[in-house]
Amino acid sequence: MSYTNPSEITQMAVMAGVRKATQPVRKQVLLGFAAGAFIALGFMLAIKVSAGVPAAWGGMNNFIGALVFPLGLILCLAAGGELLTGNMMAVPIAWYAGKINLRQWSVNWAVITIGNMAGAIFVAYVFGHLAGITEHGEELARTVALASAKLDEPFHAAFISGIGCNWLVSLAVWMSYGAKDGTGFAMSVWFPTMAFVALGFQHVVANMFLVPAAIFAGEASWSAFLGNFVPVFLGNAVGGGLFVGGLYAAVYLKHQ
Repeated sequence: MSYTNPSEITQMAVMAGVRKATQPVRKQVLLGFAAGAFIALGFMLAIKVSAGVPAAWGGMNNFIGALVFPLGLILCLAAGGELLTGNMMAVPIAWYAGKINLRQWSVNWAVITIGNMAGAIFVAYVFGHLAGITEHGEELARTVALASAKLDEPFHAAFISGIGCNWLVSLAVWMSYGAKDGTGFAMSVWFPTMAFVALGFQHVVANMFLVPAAIFAGEASWSAFLGNFVPVFLGNAVGGGLFVGGLYAAVYLKHQ
């Protein structure tokens, strides 16, 4: 069975970070929009399949939703998309390796944040609101319950949750770089992504879909969204940039 070792994956991650940070801004915007939409579609699917789970099943609705949510990240990596949480790992490690500068790093994060938000809100409005997928019956109740749980967390809890989320998501992206075939790729992405959803960790791009979907249904506010966005963004940045990118850079790029 073929296998890519962590040292080799580190070099692949550095190259990926360089590509992400140096591609034209127009391409970053378009791929950022696509990634935001893909994550939103994965989350909407998770809401749809978990909304009708009987209350007697306990927490199985979270697990059932977690089983299908990874569709979003698989689409980002296989079909093509620039996802902020993945870039929070890849772009810093390219900087740690001395391949990009701080301006390229900051511009990439800013542009991808805008693109991801546009794609996620587009799906929330067009499919969730106009088509009504998240605004009726059990799907509405599920959307509101999930959004309320995210928004009710205090700053420190949302920040820590964001670290846990992007530690797992960045590991999914990290392992996908070393996959040798389609099956290995899918499994590398699916398991860590499923885990973060089942654990209830906060993902800044997923929240870009979930909270606006609740807002369009009249069940949340933009000020509450902003209050959640800041700690989750910071937590995701720490989870990807330090706990994955920083850790492996310290081990495998220490000579640089």
